[in-house]
Order: sequence, then structure tokens, then C-alpha cells
Amino acid sequence: MSRVKPHPATWQLALLLILTACSGSVERLFPAQQPAEIYRPPALAASSTPVQSAAQVLTATSTLAAEAPPTPACLNNLLFVEDLSVPDGSVVTTGALIDKRWRVENNGTCNWDAQFRLKLVAGSELGARVEQALYPARSGTQATIRIIFTAPQEPGAYRSAWQAFSPAGAPFGDPIFIDILVETPDSN
Repeated sequence: MSRVKPHPATWQLALLLILTACSGSVERLFPAQQPAEIYRPPALAASSTPVQSAAQVLTATSTLAAEAPPTPACLNNLLFVEDLSVPDGSVVTTGALIDKRWRVENNGTCNWDAQFRLKLVAGSELGARVEQALYPARSGTQATIRIIFTAPQEPGAYRSAWQAFSPAGAPFGDPIFIDILVETPDSN
């Protein structure tokens, strides 16, 4: 079998036909691309929100701070722990000085200072001032409250109740008591 070699002009003619057929079709094969859009990360994208100056931010922050709810006031409370002297029902003689002491705990969140008071709320004052300074105590600590009483001249059962009061005049906590039986010296 013999092979016929194409004439070189045939190759040229074929190439010319192909090029002619393709002229102008480069755009069809590879259309001109639109200019690529510039990628902008979200943080750098244009924003419709105006940029605030440092002064505007500080003013806004100050306004928010001014509108913040106030810190809640501390809570006052007094917990009776124990009688340290003169247990309830103690017998005393008429006119005797009575050194009464109570152990209490400041179990509130306020610290007691000189503005806190202890006031008589029921019974006889038993010779004591009806309002006294409450022993200063920090929140969470125990304190001893001491009042010197004088037994009445009349025999009988006596009870004196005392309550803690805040600087605003509000009572708080457990009341504390002295509960005694007064007798004349010759009653024994």
C-alpha cells in the first residue's frame, strides 16, 4: 500500500481555511471578560453607618453610664446569737445594776457605724437610755452589745425589748431582750 503524501499547498490551504473560519471567533471562544470586581472583606466594605469620632464615642459611653441602674443599696440585718450574761428568767434584787450582754452577728451587707442605733421597742427601759449607739460591726462579723440596766424597786417580772435601726430610721434584724424576775432582798 502506498501512501499518498498531501501536497504542501494543501496544508497551507487547510490552514488558511481554518484561520479564515476562525477570524473574529476568538472573541466567541474567549469572550472579553468584564473588569473583575474588587474584593472587599466585610470589615472594609463600605458602610452606610457614619464613622464616629472618639468624642462621640466617649459621650455615648458617658450617657450609657449615666443611665445605668444604680448599685443596689446594702441590706441591713442583725442575727441574735446568744445571751452572754443574765440569762432569761434571772432573779435580781430591787435596785441592782444589771450588766446585760448579747452576742449578735451583722449578717447583712451594710457595715454598722456610729449612725446605727439600738432603740427600746417594748417593755420597760429599766433605767437605761431608750436610744443608744449600735456597736459598730463590719458585715459578716460578730459583736457584743452591752447595756447597763437598773432593776426596778417594785418586785415582779420585767422584760425589755430592743431593736436595731438604720441611719434612715428603719428597724431591722432580730430584737434582743432582757427578761428578769425582780425580788426584794428579804423575799428569800
